[in-house]
Amino acid sequence: MGARPLQKYIGSCHCGAVRFEIETDFPELTTCDCSICRRKNALMVKVHESKFRLLGGEEHLTEYRFHTKTARHFFCKVCGIYPFHRKRVTPEHFGINVYCLHDFDPQGIPVRQAAGAAMP
Repeated sequence: MGARPLQKYIGSCHCGAVRFEIETDFPELTTCDCSICRRKNALMVKVHESKFRLLGGEEHLTEYRFHTKTARHFFCKVCGIYPFHRKRVTPEHFGINVYCLHDFDPQGIPVRQAAGAAMP
């Protein structure tokens, strides 16, 4: 599989109260086996904070932290959807829930299993 072009994508929660934009070439997608990721069943792409822009709805976001309280998981207060989180190991990056991206099909992009449950 060849490299994908760097592209901008618009994303949102289910109700549209939270909107964001990312720029990525989708080198890989990840799933995680930690307790929260197993429950939300998200498929994520890692994006540097310089390639992420919140377009609207900051007032509709609520934050959840657990375990080490380092990762910052954001949810829409209106519809409850998880669009992104600030990563624990690489806090200058966001993990973006690709199912929140408009007109995006993850088919054909390699998926890596992250071993979050084993992290101390």
